[in-house]
Amino acid sequence: MWKIKDYMEGHFDLSLEEMKSYGYKIVDLIAEHWATLDTKKPVPTSKSREDLDAVFLQEAPEKPSDSEEVLNFVMKNVIPNSTVVSHPKFYSFVPGPSNFISTMADSLATGFNIFSGGWLVSSAAAELEIVTINWLLKMYDFPVKKGGGLFTSGGSMANLTALVTARRIKCGDDFSKAVIYLSDQAHSSNIKAIRVLGFKKEQIRIIPTDFEFRIGVNKLKNAIAKDKLEGLEPFCFIANAGTTNTGTVDPLDEIADICEAEGIWMHIDGAYGGAAILSQKGKRALRGIERADSLTVDPHKWFFQPYEIGCLLVKDSSWLSSTFSEKPEYLRDIEGNESEINFYDYGVQLTRRLRALKFYMSIKTYGLGTFREAIGYNIQLAEETEDYLRKSRVWEVVSPATLAIINYRYNPIDENLNEKQIDILNQEISKRVMESREAVFVTTILNKQVVLRMCLINPKTTIEDVKETLQQCEVYGKAILTERKKEFN
Repeated sequence: MWKIKDYMEGHFDLSLEEMKSYGYKIVDLIAEHWATLDTKKPVPTSKSREDLDAVFLQEAPEKPSDSEEVLNFVMKNVIPNSTVVSHPKFYSFVPGPSNFISTMADSLATGFNIFSGGWLVSSAAAELEIVTINWLLKMYDFPVKKGGGLFTSGGSMANLTALVTARRIKCGDDFSKAVIYLSDQAHSSNIKAIRVLGFKKEQIRIIPTDFEFRIGVNKLKNAIAKDKLEGLEPFCFIANAGTTNTGTVDPLDEIADICEAEGIWMHIDGAYGGAAILSQKGKRALRGIERADSLTVDPHKWFFQPYEIGCLLVKDSSWLSSTFSEKPEYLRDIEGNESEINFYDYGVQLTRRLRALKFYMSIKTYGLGTFREAIGYNIQLAEETEDYLRKSRVWEVVSPATLAIINYRYNPIDENLNEKQIDILNQEISKRVMESREAVFVTTILNKQVVLRMCLINPKTTIEDVKETLQQCEVYGKAILTERKKEFN
């Protein structure tokens, strides 16, 4: 029979010196990583599932292992086989530049195992979230006294939380006739959220975008009018404030006029581009963002935070509490007054980690001006990249630099290639760059064309980094044309 004494002899505790020694090793590894980031290869060595199973696949051990041996195993097999998303030459998807202070802040939040759901359990954690959410409300000119929000795991959960709230406020319990609108450039997380919420395919309207990839306003008006004539109930439109593909911002003021006139909830997905509000050019591009009912921003993108931290802001915090608040008996003793916010009443999660700490500590340490300058630099870097491309005889800009994203393709003027050949050429260039492990550089599709895309939100990325990669692409492009000369002629 299991006795207390037996358990105490196999406890989890380490001595103070053992904990310090182990912790110092991990901090040293992280600091070394940050100090040598430029020298690393951004693309991990390609491993198959079979290769990785051979290394990792084993039964859970019954007996203890040496802690240093486990750490060494991880540093040998896990870290080197994970992409360095904060590398200066990680150009694809949306990079994760992060910052060292926030990394350490996450260690504090995890190390002290702080629960950030209810005021009674951790009032300071809730207060930090209130303060940092207020900073964001002010950035976007949302009402601080009435408005509110919460930190989430990322933009996907923020968008889901927004749409649940919009449905509850606009439709109540019956959403059988409700219709939701979004553009063909909307992020996939919105489509996923709509499916999770149980909307049928016929309740979703995908509105085509124009040649600049912005929502067609007249097409939106026509779709709403048609649905109303058919007895349906338009309730929500999802606008883009920086699409993932091109960085495009929809005409927010015009959309807001339509939503106000029609009584439609306006949600803005600014998960990618929302942080640009800190720069002068970004602020102009995002004009009208303050008119949204709800707004998603994603600090683990362009606010340079480590994963995971997304954010949802709303004009009226009561919308969140009326949508998500539940009062089970086992929580009845921890309800405070109205100013003492229980953030589990604002969203899906009851158990929440302290995400606000890293945002708070990094803003306090570096200052908002540092973030502002970094974002301005990123926008300028993309514009310099566009200038470089336009002066070349081998590059064609497909979508101009917009909020630090640019799309282009290798298309030498003198080769007279057709569209299929250009697609093959650019796909192969991307493949060879990835195989070289010098950069993460993949394609996307715009106007049915295969194009190369750069998202330049890493403050460590320089124009020299970009030129080196483009020159490498040119070398590959010439080689591919030579190899496929018979096929292309």
